[in-house]
Amino acid sequence: MRRFSNPKNSIAKISLFLLLTIVTLSCNSLKKIENDEYLVARNTILVDSLKINDEDVASLIYQKPNTALLGYPLRLNLYNLAKENPDSLFQDWLNRKPRRKERLTKFLSEKQVNRLGESFLVKGLSEWLKEIGEVPTVLDTSRTRRSLERLSAYYDSKGYFLNTTTYKVDTTKRKQRAYIDYKINLGKPFMVDSVANEISSKAIDSIYFLHMDRSLVKQGKQFNLADFNNERERLTEIFRNNGIRNFQGSSITFDIVRDTVRSEDDQKMNITLNIGDLKKRGENVVTTSEYKVEKINTIDVYTDYLSSYKTTPQRSITYGDFTFHYSDNFQIKPKTLADAILFEKGAIYRDIDKIRTSRQLNNLNIFKYPNVIFKEDSTGTKVNTSIYLAPKPKYSLGTNFEISRSNLRRLGIGAGASLLIRNIFKGAENLSLSVDGAFGLLSREIFQEDYFSEIGGEITLDFPRIWFPFLNTSKLIPNYTLPKTRIALGTSFQKNIGLDKQTFNTTLGYNWTPNEFKKNSIELLNVQYVRNVNSNRFFDVYRTTYNQLNDIASDQAVSPLVDPTYFNEDGNITTPSEAQTGTIPGTTGFISDVRSGVIPTSNSGFTQEDFNNVNSIAEREERLTENNLIFATNYTFNKNNRNGITDNNFYQFRFKLESAGNLLSGLSNLIAFNENDRDQLLVFGVPFSQYVKTEFDVVKYWALSRSNVLAARTFIGIAIPYGNSENIPFVRSYFAGGSNDNRAWFPYSLGPGSTSAINDFNEANLKIALNLEYRFPIVGDINGALFADAGNIWNVFDDVENPDAIFTGFDSLRDIALGTGFGLRYDFTYFLFRLDLGFKTYNPAEIPSKRWFRDYNFANSVLQIGINYPF
Repeated sequence: MRRFSNPKNSIAKISLFLLLTIVTLSCNSLKKIENDEYLVARNTILVDSLKINDEDVASLIYQKPNTALLGYPLRLNLYNLAKENPDSLFQDWLNRKPRRKERLTKFLSEKQVNRLGESFLVKGLSEWLKEIGEVPTVLDTSRTRRSLERLSAYYDSKGYFLNTTTYKVDTTKRKQRAYIDYKINLGKPFMVDSVANEISSKAIDSIYFLHMDRSLVKQGKQFNLADFNNERERLTEIFRNNGIRNFQGSSITFDIVRDTVRSEDDQKMNITLNIGDLKKRGENVVTTSEYKVEKINTIDVYTDYLSSYKTTPQRSITYGDFTFHYSDNFQIKPKTLADAILFEKGAIYRDIDKIRTSRQLNNLNIFKYPNVIFKEDSTGTKVNTSIYLAPKPKYSLGTNFEISRSNLRRLGIGAGASLLIRNIFKGAENLSLSVDGAFGLLSREIFQEDYFSEIGGEITLDFPRIWFPFLNTSKLIPNYTLPKTRIALGTSFQKNIGLDKQTFNTTLGYNWTPNEFKKNSIELLNVQYVRNVNSNRFFDVYRTTYNQLNDIASDQAVSPLVDPTYFNEDGNITTPSEAQTGTIPGTTGFISDVRSGVIPTSNSGFTQEDFNNVNSIAEREERLTENNLIFATNYTFNKNNRNGITDNNFYQFRFKLESAGNLLSGLSNLIAFNENDRDQLLVFGVPFSQYVKTEFDVVKYWALSRSNVLAARTFIGIAIPYGNSENIPFVRSYFAGGSNDNRAWFPYSLGPGSTSAINDFNEANLKIALNLEYRFPIVGDINGALFADAGNIWNVFDDVENPDAIFTGFDSLRDIALGTGFGLRYDFTYFLFRLDLGFKTYNPAEIPSKRWFRDYNFANSVLQIGINYPF
């Protein structure tokens, strides 16, 4: 049968094509280029006849070609669409006909006619196009010569002092386009022949020779100006961490002299490192003094240093090396502050102690940014330390509000409030109380109810140390690693969402951060109890599962072995919510009759496959409706090497290991737990979950240029049930699809394996996800992306028997789905709004001959909305 496309879709596609054609043809890149001018089309840098693609080198050129999006100069053509003199053009149009201005004035008034000339369509549009557009890069040979000078200076800094430079402009390849070749001949590089030193201060001299073996300026190394700058920074850091508190980086200079004793061809450099004395600038004179090693003398801490400090009565207390000054308005235990301050009386001054002290005091979240002041005594070898702290408000109230919409929820409104109480027990303990709620309207096409609601709350207590009974952990986890303990209790209640779950959870966790690149987290106790209030709504909520059972049951409706009361007037099998009072729900009765053999596979039209499917449906119902008790312990390690938010050459690594049920299993040897009919041990009437779960998540960024980034992610996770469990709790399972996963599929709609979304919410216990994304600017704050997402979920080592859903080995990797697409992002500075359009490129749910590009069209594409980058 011939398929006819939707006329509306055809009209939309034709209209879009015509619009793009008009925009493309109407844009002329040379529109604002004079006849005797040339548009810079390409720069080529040739170093010793080899083409260089280094972004740092290319940035030295003053005139760069206009940016292009997939080869099209979008920003240039947007700029060309703007009118140069919109005011003059408007006045010319207004006065072109003798009575036009007069008629407009009578109709609008003279003031409104003047405003018309200032309107967006007349003037504002051109200004906006200029703002988001890009001025054409017109060839200017004077700037080309200046670019050569910068290139020559750059290679000078690399030791090529005898380099020569030329350029060539080719204007014959395309009309009024200039192709520029920058040519650099480097010559032989200069090498470091000898390194001497002249150091004024004895203290500096001693410290330097202890660390000179790691110098970045060494004999036999090629001259590189960057080595000298890095060596100055290295030495400055060393001196300031070895007692020279006031060391000035400007005290370090280098004398660089060419070795003229040897032949002119022997290009050697003699280096002398100079480290001068401390310079102090007075009103009219600059004095110098020898650097000295300073040691910490007194340490005074002002815990309530406000503007009213001088008028507020202060008290003092000595605790160890510290003298704490406080007022009645704010009190804190001395030990809490002593643990956060890393200075020690009599120890040499170290910059790292100052940095870590500030970091730890900030981490307490009870003070504003601390102010640390040092003052040397008359000997110049001791320094008095004063730390000024201003408390934050004891109470902080926060609120949030959001509106959402999805294919399941017509409208959702959420709101929440939180109260933070600081320093509640005088030891920098912070107590947080939060409550969140949501209410909205459900889709009438999917749900029987009209509305949903959810409410939850949590109590969290944080304190700045590792609390573990009868164990001192400070030696294992030092204070400078920002140790923190968190105890949390939470609960949530749902109405008309799924099976109306009620959850209760409690957590005892620790985290510490050795440095800004590493973080460790341990949840010693993570207990979660999940209760399904309305488990009888299973077939009302999971409609795909119901339809599968209804199809099988309807085929058996005429059999005398099937109770006719199992069906309603429409011939569909009844659910517990539909069954009449005093009758057995059709879903319950039919499943029971099949599993008990009342309806045998020998019955007409009822096959072994039908039996297996009914049994699988029954097992899924039991699993998703049973209550869960998860008693887990987990450890998470995070590492990255990113230096600031502008760094786009970095990696992130996360590893997590979780184990559940082992403590309760061990207690079963001491306590006689009850068992259910499946020989599972029960705690408070609920079978506890037992499994081990591990995850690896790696993200890598490559900066292809200053504004183009390639990002990749690899995720592998597996959860294996054992002992008291045959499967993984739904809340701990994996799913595939969604705005942060495989964007060509909606959440829970991909997998497991090669199955075709057989359930409403498809999940499994093994997941592989691979993502690749190329990000590039488009115009202004709008950026674009091209992406490819691969991955899937599978069942492994659990009670699922469907071979299409089980991972059996490397052959199962053929079930990895591939989605590709493109996206738009708008950068709001503090967050990023993201739209991604995904296309099913390889769909393992199709038969092998139709897996590639079967649904690769706009009709089957998936639009994902997200906040910030997916990884």
